[in-house]
Amino acid sequence: MDTIEIFLSRLTAAKELYLEIAEKTGDDRINSKESLKLFLEEKSSPAEYKVYISDEDISNETIDEIKEIFQSCAEKNENITAEFITDEFLNLLDENERLTQKSKPRSLVHRDGDLHAVVHIWIIQRKDMGIYVLLQKRSNKKLINPECYDVSAAGHITQGGEPRKTAVKEIYEELGLNVPAEKLKIVGVHRNIYCNGIVKDNEMSAVYIYNEPVDIDSLTICEDEVAEVCWAEIDEMLTVMKNGEFLNCISLEELAMIKKATF
Repeated sequence: MDTIEIFLSRLTAAKELYLEIAEKTGDDRINSKESLKLFLEEKSSPAEYKVYISDEDISNETIDEIKEIFQSCAEKNENITAEFITDEFLNLLDENERLTQKSKPRSLVHRDGDLHAVVHIWIIQRKDMGIYVLLQKRSNKKLINPECYDVSAAGHITQGGEPRKTAVKEIYEELGLNVPAEKLKIVGVHRNIYCNGIVKDNEMSAVYIYNEPVDIDSLTICEDEVAEVCWAEIDEMLTVMKNGEFLNCISLEELAMIKKATF
């Protein structure tokens, strides 16, 4: 049985939604609800349709009608089945690491290793003649690098999103910290690749620094994301990371980038 994956973004107009279905099914006659219904009704070979719908909380009448057509035709035609999956959609980057308009469900991006954009935010503080960075220990519920020490906050840039706004959102969601966007300093970008046999994470990170005073005792951490937070002196971190002395998923190159931008 053929398995066909169709991506329906709630941010996309009707013409592009039907074009997506036409491309994935290989039938360029599909351009309306009538032509889609006819195609599914006449389907004579077994096919499984996995229809991914983006998770924005906005209405899209075309997606509603497409879903209804698939459901109705699957009930009448024993050759086809239809499954609907709600997922976060991410914009992909091209081979030159430039953002494209092409989007894809996050679960499939991580399955297939597609290059996509994220933000990393490093909260830093000068004290005791040193530079300290705030680390978060990832929750044991995380699919990628559970219980590893990581950057202060991080997250994916969802389709149509903007890096700085995403950074502000992620700091608040993970740490409960309200940060003005203008207080975030961009220090560069960094490529991160990780594979554990289940997830192929291929990221391009926009790296930010936040150096305003932060009291970690006043933070409200999201327990689904973060187990705990702590301060660590940057030179000591570089030493123990090179010696493999603590469990982390931090890039030495990125940490060196932070040190260079700070001194």
